[in-house]
Amino acid sequence: MTDALRETKKKFTRGVTIALYPFGLWLSTPEYSYSSELDLLSLSFRTRISDETVLGNDAPEFFTESNIAANFRLPWQSYTSSGWGWGTRLMTSAGVLRGANKKALTVSAIPELTFGSEDGRYTLDLGIGGAVFSRYKFGVQDFGGYFQFALTFGGSVPVNESQGIGYRFFHYSDAGGYGPHTTGADFHMIEFVHRF
Repeated sequence: MTDALRETKKKFTRGVTIALYPFGLWLSTPEYSYSSELDLLSLSFRTRISDETVLGNDAPEFFTESNIAANFRLPWQSYTSSGWGWGTRLMTSAGVLRGANKKALTVSAIPELTFGSEDGRYTLDLGIGGAVFSRYKFGVQDFGGYFQFALTFGGSVPVNESQGIGYRFFHYSDAGGYGPHTTGADFHMIEFVHRF
């Protein structure tokens, strides 16, 4: 391993630690109401409807992604007597990323801040977490490495008592941690939700 690569890895690790440290401190603050356990809130299926670039440079390859997600309630929340407020959840997902006639398994875990109804029927959310790819080179597209940061925001509305439909934006990027030669990818997705 060259000294330049070693230094880039060291800067990347330091950047990840600095970026996640305030979020960890916030999550460890015991001043909010707590749920008794990690509750499964919903399962969802998502698929790409557009790859219009929002963040960073245009991806040199065309990608599609489909995945299944499980959303778990985290203990930090504050809802009013009317049932509206904010909460936290952990969105975990697994899926397939396709590009340049190649496929990769993607697995992610993203803590999210949610706004909306306590029953989860109407929800807006945003979060940042991590994703792992089984491959990171697709033709001329180089994500830089197996680990990627995952940024997401979305929203959903009910179509009946337990089903919902929503929009989800996903951005995968190494945030420059693997060097200046890498490019991330953006996904606009439709999401079908089943609430429990």
